Formats: sequence, structure tokens, C-alpha cells
Amino acid sequence: MLSRFLPPRGPARTLTGITLVHTTGQGLWMALNAIYATSVLHLSPGQFGIGVGVAAAVALAVSTPTGHLADRVGPRAVQICSFLALAPLTALLLAVHGFAAYLLVVSVQAVAYSASRSARMAMVAGLVPPEERVSVRAYLRAASNVSVSVGAALAGVLLALDAVWAYHSAVVLNAVTCLATGLLSLRLPAVPPQPARPGPALIVLRDRPYLTFVVLDGLLSMHNLLLDVVLPLWILRHTGAPRWMIAAILLTNTVAVVLLQVRAARGTDEPTAAARASRTGALCLALACAVFSLTGGVSPVLACVLLLAGALAHVLGEVRQSAGSWGMAFGLAPEHAQGQYQGTYAMGADLGKMIAPALLTWLAVEHGTAGWIAMGAGFALTGSAMPPLVNWARRSGKSAPGPAAA
Repeated sequence: MLSRFLPPRGPARTLTGITLVHTTGQGLWMALNAIYATSVLHLSPGQFGIGVGVAAAVALAVSTPTGHLADRVGPRAVQICSFLALAPLTALLLAVHGFAAYLLVVSVQAVAYSASRSARMAMVAGLVPPEERVSVRAYLRAASNVSVSVGAALAGVLLALDAVWAYHSAVVLNAVTCLATGLLSLRLPAVPPQPARPGPALIVLRDRPYLTFVVLDGLLSMHNLLLDVVLPLWILRHTGAPRWMIAAILLTNTVAVVLLQVRAARGTDEPTAAARASRTGALCLALACAVFSLTGGVSPVLACVLLLAGALAHVLGEVRQSAGSWGMAFGLAPEHAQGQYQGTYAMGADLGKMIAPALLTWLAVEHGTAGWIAMGAGFALTGSAMPPLVNWARRSGKSAPGPAAA
């Protein structure tokens, strides 16, 4: 059964297996992070929020430099070292007392996390032929959805126990998955480091088409917070749908991503095709927003039907937009600098996560139908900018070589 979520052979299968281990720990910790900080470490919600914000800012700031480090010393070495560092850093949470110590630990964790993320994508670029990279990235995402769900289910058991020892065991389990991920990374072939080249080290910071792509893709990636943050508030405050619809929609999304992501990624390895896929995905997201806007003030049964229809349009947009995003992220980057380019690419999603909760909630929850329509129009316009952006990148001569834009 598990084999259907793994690529058929080679380093790609090893990468996906490693992802399964790592994201199981992530799923566990995502569900318990806030509870551990407030209930076990006795931090205030405000202090926890500051910690999350500072860690996100640190990860954002070091994303490009750690990606450049992966290029220069080899991504496998960076991935191994970052996960081996994350293991004791995670375990340190067992000994943390007070806000200052907590802030220091999560900030250093953010550096190691950022390095591991940049190195992982540079490993994909270094070990997988260009025409297979997006497909492998899709397998990684499908596998991570499975394992995050497993981790979240385990977190549910620990939450039911509601004991300090249970929360401590979650920290230990998360640290063990980091250690196992680092050790399993030794099974990957080494990717040769890139030698230093004349000129500026961080060339991505001078690549205006790519930086524009990162910003636009970050805006599109805000849809990832739609089902987790915005829609639950909308359902509770503006519709007659039962509360359990929130869980039903999230479950439907998780299953659909697992089943559809690899198929949706086909044919998006080349930037021009990837841009078209991103545009199509954005239009599906716009349709989802339009359907969600109709769910207020109708009967509970009709609200449920419309919510599920909107969730279906959303997941179709999600898997297609994600595939297009990966195709452009790999295809517009020069081969000798994939690490720093993938690190910079990740910054777009980070910015989206920082902006989305406040902006999208303000639009939908505070402004109702008009807000949903404005949100959908924003997704559609942003997605429509992707094909011209790829043409610009091709004309600039900074993108990776490939077929001419149609």
C-alpha cells in the first residue's frame, strides 16, 4: 500500500522514504507545539506567538545563504548536518525554563530547519534529471501528507492522555525522527559541490525575474492557509453548516492531495508548461472562492454541498498550482546555483504564511461575499501573470536553458 506513494526506483525513492520519516515527526509536533509551550513550559500565548514569529523571521533571513552553502559544500552534507543538529536542539526543549531560553532554542532550530529545507530541494535538483524533478517533488508532497496525518493522529492520542510525560514523549519522538532523517540521508548519493565562480556569490538576488516569481508565487501560496485558518472561521460565523464540516473538508483535502498530486504534476517540468499549470490552478482557486462566497445565508444542507464543491475546486487548484510552482522554481534556476535559488524560492511561501492569516481572514470574515470575490480575483490575476513572467525570464537570459517559450 505504501509503495504507491513512493517513486519507482533510485535516489528519488530514498528521498521520499526520508521525507516520510521526517514529516511524521513534523505532523506530531505541529499539533502539539502550542500546547507544549503554554501548558508544559508555561509561556503565555503572546510569548509563544513571539517565538513563532521570530523563528519564522530567522528562517526567512537565512534561507538564501543556507541554500548557497548547500551549493558550495554539497547538499547532502548540509542535509545530514542540519538534521543531526535538529535532534539535540529539539531535545533541548525538555530542559528549557523561561521565555529567553525558549526563544534562543527555537531561533537556532530555525537556522537548522532552513538549511535542511534548502538542501533537500538542492538534493532533488542534483540527483534527479530535470524532466523528473517535478514528479519527484509531487511524490514528496503526497508522502508527506500521509505521514503528517499519521503524526497528527499520534498527537491526538497524546492530547487525550493530557499528561506532562506524554508531551515530553512527543519531544523525544520528534528528536528521534530528526536523528533518523539525518542518518538515513547517509544512504543518498553525494551531489558534487559547485566551485566558486567569479562575481557576486548570491546571484539570485540580482535575478529580477526569479525574485518577481518568488513574490507572485508567495501570494498564490496563501491559499494553503485558506482551509486551515479562514474557512473554519467563515463556517462558524457566516454559515449554517455544522462544525464537523471543518474536519470533513480538511480530511477531503488531505486524501485528494495524496491521490491527485502526482498525476497533476505531469507535464510541468518545463517552465512554460509550468506557468500555464500555475495559471490554471489559480483560476480553480478563484472558482473555489466564488463558491465559498455563496455559502452564507443558505440552508445547512445547501451550505454543506457548496462547501464540499468549493473544497473540490480548491484542491484541484492546489495540486495544479503547486506543480506549476515547482516546475518554475527548478526550471528558471541555473543548474550551478540550485541551492540558493531553491532557498530563495522557499521565502515566497514563508512570506505568504506571514501575510495570509490576517489578510485572508480580513477579506472573507470581515467583508463576506465581496471579500471572497476580491480574494478570488487576486488569485486569478496573480496566476495569469506567470506565463508573461516566464517569457521575461527567458528574454533576460538568466533562467536555466530549455525549450523556447510558446
